[in-house]
Amino acid sequence: MSKKEEQALRLDAQLCFPLYAASNLLTRLYRPLLDELGLTYPQYLVMLVLWQQAPASVGELSEKLYLDSGTLTPLLKRLEAAGLVRRQRSAVDERRVEVSLTPNGEALKKRALKVPGAMGCRIGMENERFIGLRAELQALMLLLGEAQSNS
Repeated sequence: MSKKEEQALRLDAQLCFPLYAASNLLTRLYRPLLDELGLTYPQYLVMLVLWQQAPASVGELSEKLYLDSGTLTPLLKRLEAAGLVRRQRSAVDERRVEVSLTPNGEALKKRALKVPGAMGCRIGMENERFIGLRAELQALMLLLGEAQSNS
């Protein structure tokens, strides 16, 4: 094996590792803030979508969050058991399950308003850098989505 080939297999040469590690570290930073809300990180993401656009179908949630229905369904069941969302079949299309916020789910939004600011303080990143990094990651998500569609 050549030096160049060996270099390609170094952990620090991978794109996937810093993304994976950063995601894990970020999720750990969110944990204490989300514990106060009684949410896990994936549940928080679902609630973010619903606070922006409710009701939403399971398919719409799946598409926005890049989660398959096998991952999303148990998550939604737990949110429903916690009294934050309601799932029901669409009156127009019985195959479609609509997810809406309960009054408790809507009320949680007010308590969640402190999370983004608290995370910003914990990370300590300048706003311009944050906006640039988010834009780069969103562009990467699009590229990865296209690559997955083409494979």
